[in-house]
Amino acid sequence: MQEQRQESEQRQWDNSSSMFVIVWQFDVAEDKVAAFEAAYAPGGTWSTLFARSAEYLGTELLQDAYIPGRYLTVDRWTGEEAFRSFRAAHDADYEVVDRACDALTAGESRIGAFTA
Repeated sequence: MQEQRQESEQRQWDNSSSMFVIVWQFDVAEDKVAAFEAAYAPGGTWSTLFARSAEYLGTELLQDAYIPGRYLTVDRWTGEEAFRSFRAAHDADYEVVDRACDALTAGESRIGAFTA
């Protein structure tokens, strides 16, 4: 039984090994929180744009438990090439959304791009 579970866990790991994850940190002023959340949350402006790709797996929006106005976004793709292909195909729209959202944040930094 334990051997079957280990094999199952290994298959799950193998299936997710090509996932590409991009993490951003944002600082948002109190008066911009609602608009920021509407743009960056699942189902928001960014995820709607990303959903043009069948290889987009979803977005998480995390709010810092101790620092008001601090958020992380976690965007998941099937692989790095999927994200790069999306950017190439939709770069103009990406830039429009990015510029429109600039006013929603006091600061942003890319934490990194990760594989799993």
